[in-house]
Amino acid sequence: MKIDIVGDIHGCFAEFQQLTELLGYHWDNKYPIHPEGRKLAFVGDLTDRGANSLAVIETVWNLSKKEQAFYVPGNHCNKLYRYLLGNKVQITHGLETTVAELQALNDKEQKKIKQMFIELYENAPLYHVLDNSQCIIAHAGIREDYIGKYTNKVKTFVLYGDITGQTHEDGSPVRRDWAKNYHGKACIVYGHTPVKEVRTINNTYNIDTGAVFGGKLTALRYPELTTLSIPSSMPFVEEKFKTFA
Repeated sequence: MKIDIVGDIHGCFAEFQQLTELLGYHWDNKYPIHPEGRKLAFVGDLTDRGANSLAVIETVWNLSKKEQAFYVPGNHCNKLYRYLLGNKVQITHGLETTVAELQALNDKEQKKIKQMFIELYENAPLYHVLDNSQCIIAHAGIREDYIGKYTNKVKTFVLYGDITGQTHEDGSPVRRDWAKNYHGKACIVYGHTPVKEVRTINNTYNIDTGAVFGGKLTALRYPELTTLSIPSSMPFVEEKFKTFA
């Protein structure tokens, strides 16, 4: 199995297109296909904050329909899904940009995108276990003892990370550094927490390099375990990036 796992895109469609081209994909249709049969994978958080979330949704939906990609949802995906179902959610923390894009469409186009995303989300596993359990893709990561389980506790961990229930001064949740204590054999690829450079520790790879905060959009090639990145066109926001001791 040869896949290219893309970090949190957050609506940065131009960077996503550039990254796939750098990886050798061709955009002959409305989605990228690799001439050597490699497939794309996504760690979630396709939308919110960036300029073109709907184009990302449509592309990933097309890839999934053609069985050319592996997608797992992130916390932003979960919130958008609930919004599209008509549930009451706060239109904040980036969701407002995706909602504005939707509201700029006519009714027919809105319905089409909504159906695409709902279908994409509902057909996605909470996390992907690939290559005979050698590679796991989970939005915010996964503890070794949670692999193979799908309880609400596991769902919370996979979508939000190892949260303590406490918050920092800026309102963001306090999270434990689960990767520091991971000792499993499976390679775990995740995002969720923006870092300036790919964080590799204990066979885990955080590939969210903060594209939407002015960092870069990164892909991890598997099984090679090499990375490629495209610099972001967005303004750099230093405080959004996590540093680890």
